[in-house]
Amino acid sequence: MLRKEYPQLIDEGIVHIEVPLKEHCSFNIGGPAEVFCTPYTQKQLVTLLKFCLGHNIPYFILGKGSNLLISDKGVKGIVISTERFDKITLGKHYLSAFCGVTLKDLGNFACENGLSGLEFASGIPGSVGGAVFMNAGAYGNEIKDVLYSSRAILPTQEKLSSPNPVFYLKASEHNFSYRHSVFQDLGLIHLSSLFILKKDKPENIRQRMQELQQKRQDKQPMDLPSAGSVFKRPEGFFTGKLIEECGLKGFRIGDAAISEKHCGFIVNLGSATAKDVFQLIQHIQKVVYERYGVHLQTEIRILGEI
Repeated sequence: MLRKEYPQLIDEGIVHIEVPLKEHCSFNIGGPAEVFCTPYTQKQLVTLLKFCLGHNIPYFILGKGSNLLISDKGVKGIVISTERFDKITLGKHYLSAFCGVTLKDLGNFACENGLSGLEFASGIPGSVGGAVFMNAGAYGNEIKDVLYSSRAILPTQEKLSSPNPVFYLKASEHNFSYRHSVFQDLGLIHLSSLFILKKDKPENIRQRMQELQQKRQDKQPMDLPSAGSVFKRPEGFFTGKLIEECGLKGFRIGDAAISEKHCGFIVNLGSATAKDVFQLIQHIQKVVYERYGVHLQTEIRILGEI
């Protein structure tokens, strides 16, 4: 259908068939995407969304895949990657970044231009789109602390067929809370965001970034594939401490293991499957609930059937 209706997308190398998704996520786990698309213009993105809605084809918007557990069976329908939406624009006290910009690149760009406020995010292995979607945070700071506004798409046929399918959200309209935003509530697609920052010397910013990176290396399993923190932090508790006190440090199912370095992480020891990880998540939830009466909610998202 894509070849028939939009041959230009094929000709321009936007559409790819049976792409292994393990190569597009930090867990290094996952089967193929039935169709994998890499648009680089807003028009191409809107075209793909209209095609999916018009033919009732499931789709998923993929950033860096750093917070995902992808099915071993792969994903039916169309996976739309934002990796080519990677432009950053510099202002006097702000940066504007598209959804596919990595937080590492954004932090480095801000540092080089003497803009402070994104140091906490520079070590998070995700994209701007994913960070805004889940209000990513670290070391006492969150994206909401520096975000001024965003541009987004509401994926409905009516909106996509309008002269301008893009609308703006002020910071207050994001409904930010812990690992949550309005993008999750309404199914919005993030395009770009504006971040208000403060002037500082690049050497001061770089030093803070390096200090935070060292903390990550000291406390987190940076040497093995993972999807970051598996669970949200339950109020009044530290997830890693709960899991460790249950005697689960190092516990594994297949090649999926609870990290010896930080029990809030599940790592891929080499050939872990999504099923291994999923069963390990369920085991952790069961043991922690039985001992402490605390139900751990997952922070990572599951894509496809497991």
